[in-house]
Amino acid sequence: MWIAVLASAMLPVLLLAGCSREAAVPAAATAPPGVPVATDWPLPAPMGAAQPDLVRAPDGRLLLSWVEPAGERGHRLQLAATLAGETGWAPALAVAEGEGWFVNWADTPRVQALADGSLWAHWLERTGPSRMDYGIALVRSDDGGRHWQRSAPVHPRGRGDHGFTTFWRAGDDRLGLAWLDSRQKAAAGETEGHDGHQGGAAAMMLRAAVHGPDGVQQAEWPLDASTCDCCTTASAQTARGVVVVYRGRGAGEIRDTRIVRLQPDGTWTAPRDVHRDGWRFPGCPVNGPAVAAEDQDVWVAWYTEADAVPELRLAHSRDAGGRFDPPVVLARGPQVLGRVALAQGGGHVHAAWLEEAGEGGQVLRLARYAPDLASPAVVQVATLHARGRASGLPRLQWADGAAWLAWTDVEAGAPVLRGAVVR
Repeated sequence: MWIAVLASAMLPVLLLAGCSREAAVPAAATAPPGVPVATDWPLPAPMGAAQPDLVRAPDGRLLLSWVEPAGERGHRLQLAATLAGETGWAPALAVAEGEGWFVNWADTPRVQALADGSLWAHWLERTGPSRMDYGIALVRSDDGGRHWQRSAPVHPRGRGDHGFTTFWRAGDDRLGLAWLDSRQKAAAGETEGHDGHQGGAAAMMLRAAVHGPDGVQQAEWPLDASTCDCCTTASAQTARGVVVVYRGRGAGEIRDTRIVRLQPDGTWTAPRDVHRDGWRFPGCPVNGPAVAAEDQDVWVAWYTEADAVPELRLAHSRDAGGRFDPPVVLARGPQVLGRVALAQGGGHVHAAWLEEAGEGGQVLRLARYAPDLASPAVVQVATLHARGRASGLPRLQWADGAAWLAWTDVEAGAPVLRGAVVR
């Protein structure tokens, strides 16, 4: 299902001239004083690329991954790196290539870099006859991405879906990950998973694990026995352990955002609501939360329709996610799509999200808040041609005194990756 690929070392190279940009990015000259300014950030992905991930490595590099077609039925997961603020990218390296992948606009591959120099990545591959039988393929590289080796299995292989993964650094050479796992649904005979986004009697669950430098799974935990079927998860490191945020599934089909934290003694806190919205939704909105953290400060952003109107909310905790202040409203109205991303840096919290545009496309916005969520400044990062799910999930990182964004747009009917930097 995958191949190890030889490639040259990650040396900076200039971008090929073919990486043009069609999405409109506001010009710096027109920005009022004090308002963040968005400028173009060319990305090295070819036409047809989608499902981006963007992470910051311990050495300061920004790592961009994407999925692109490989032949008539196959797919390829690519990875490229650059230093924030530089104009060149290292040559893209192929992480894996194969057929039988499960490729989805929301359940996308993730990458991570650890302090020991190792790189980790995952994609989804089919594991059974149903279209919802798929699982996590996890790989590791210890030579800068030139060769990749499979880790031990993340979960039992078989019926049901396993995905919506988040990564974190569990140590200098250990990877932590959490995912949505359908083994309870499979045991109850609900092998079609979340077809139509309708929940059955059995619930999806949240699980987590740690894998060591040899790829072996060193620990594994069930974190929540009842979660939304198909919403993204996110994680962040606090001074008191990593936190994971996700959308729960409570009694009466309440779909509010929850948080758990890995404590120093190796146990996890019980799931608790970030805020009790009380959003009743008998399905899956495919619109999970985002999280950022610094020391004991934690910020969580999420989408809700608890008041019958689409809304993005942002809440702050001063005790590593134990308690949250009442949320502030990032955006509200029928135009709000959500798909929010968060980053912390430069003394601010940064939130990016998508909205529908009046002319039929979409817009990507970025808000900059003080840590106490006061004094917001909002900038329109780009106008997209994409509609509906075609824009996927925007990615956001803070590095070199700026917010860096990557997302999927559409050009001439095909997906294409775009990027911007906001200072």
